Amino acid sequence: MRLHRNLAEAVVFCLSEIFSENRYADRVIEKVLQSNPKWGARDRAFIAENTYEIVRWWRWLLFLNGTDLSEVASEAVEKPSLIVSPATLWEILGIWQLTQETQLPDWQEFKNISSKRVFEKIEESKKIRKVFQSIPDWLDQIGQKELGARWDKEIHALNQPAPVILRANTLKISAQKLKNLLLKDEIETIEAQGVPTALVLKKRINIFTSSHFKTGLFEIQDAASQQVAPMLDIQPSMRVIDACAGAGGKTLHLAALMENTGKIIAMDVEEWKLEELQKRAKRAGAQNIETKGIDSNKVIKRLQESADRLLLDVPCSGLGVLRRNPDAKWKMNVPFIENIKKTQREILGNYSQMLKKGGKMVYATCSILPSESEEQVRWFLETQQGNFELLEEKRISPTQSGFDGFYMACLRRI
Repeated sequence: MRLHRNLAEAVVFCLSEIFSENRYADRVIEKVLQSNPKWGARDRAFIAENTYEIVRWWRWLLFLNGTDLSEVASEAVEKPSLIVSPATLWEILGIWQLTQETQLPDWQEFKNISSKRVFEKIEESKKIRKVFQSIPDWLDQIGQKELGARWDKEIHALNQPAPVILRANTLKISAQKLKNLLLKDEIETIEAQGVPTALVLKKRINIFTSSHFKTGLFEIQDAASQQVAPMLDIQPSMRVIDACAGAGGKTLHLAALMENTGKIIAMDVEEWKLEELQKRAKRAGAQNIETKGIDSNKVIKRLQESADRLLLDVPCSGLGVLRRNPDAKWKMNVPFIENIKKTQREILGNYSQMLKKGGKMVYATCSILPSESEEQVRWFLETQQGNFELLEEKRISPTQSGFDGFYMACLRRI
């Protein structure tokens, strides 16, 4: 493929914003793509895909460029600008293109790149897992410690680009009817095994432009995430609290399972996320959702023992969804992980009191780490002194399923 100058400049700009300015990759790419309406679908795909893949393989590419690894391991999170001069960004882009078998144009920015040296470094990198799998030292250490022999396969799976998976909104349409409707628009999908509402796009496209998305026939939601809400064993007329609702992906799934009956209270500490949820609910035709911001513990106390079902999709490291958010591994560190685990315990201890006796609660994380998942549930059960019992738990492995990494546990209040 020929490398076009304007597209290369766009990718380099995105990388500068992500690393030097410490901005989120998805927002940077979205803003850049909006800046030039003349770009066609192929141009937009080039910018988005190359930016994401370079971010994913950042450490590996730096290694191929001869950058000191200690900068990535210890400095990248706090001071990313130390390793991303404009010249380095262009060289990284050029090296990435070489690994994709693209012939480099005769540009000044690429004059110092030696393809022979790059491919020698590729062979050298294969001997160092944290380099070859492009992860910071701390993540490699935690992964090895918590997952042992499984770590090699898991981190390999998490470095593969994620498929686009739809959840059919059963308030409006069945998965089979949606599949047939999309096919009429030449959008091919395949069913995700074991997840009845999930359809996987055969080819990556900008599905948000589909009229069927705009009319609320589906949401974008990984097949692993789609398995959380059903674990709550929802009955249509129940009172359900989604206490960490965010922008409402699982809230909308709950509304569909409840067939717009009963009541869902969607809660979050971020009001702007709840505002986004309200927009999505309107599009989906979900009419049984009430949003409530959490600005103090009083909100939780007022709802004590009021929920038949309680969903705690708690804040976590997000290490199970690195396929979709590859920049996350460069923005986290060990203190962040430790703090998030404290937050999880606080939520478990406080929010669980909103559940009625006899009610069911699901604790979920999109993390591959047992310390954020299984171990947190064990801790909670020990502290509750017999007031809760574990009914079911499920671990979804990216390696085994091809879906995101997830953990979910269903508990009952005695």
